[in-house]
Amino acid sequence: MAYATVSDIESRLMRELTAEQEIACIQLLEDAAIVIDAYNASAKVDQKKVVSCRMVIRAIGDPDTAGVPVGATQSTMSALGYSQTWTMSTGSAAGELYLAKLDKKLLGVSDRIGSYSPVQSLTGGCND
Repeated sequence: MAYATVSDIESRLMRELTAEQEIACIQLLEDAAIVIDAYNASAKVDQKKVVSCRMVIRAIGDPDTAGVPVGATQSTMSALGYSQTWTMSTGSAAGELYLAKLDKKLLGVSDRIGSYSPVQSLTGGCND
């Protein structure tokens, strides 16, 4: 079950998708729902919708930035020396569905680090 629709994606991109992109978008929305539920199935539906849209838009890409891969954080171009480089952000690849840090925060599962010592419960230092 997808949490967003093709029209949600189109309204956020402010353009209509091609027929080919629309077919891919439907499948990507369903895949995004599976990824989201794996992280936090109890998140609010509105949060899941926003995260689904963000994930799919990253995967589809933006034609206004044609030639620059999705997930690139830095780009360098040269002229007569024919040089072109990109720096990719950690954890992303072109066309891949992934949860960014903000997506995880929206779902209520941002990075949490913790520890537990059995000695704490013996000495009364643990409130859980």
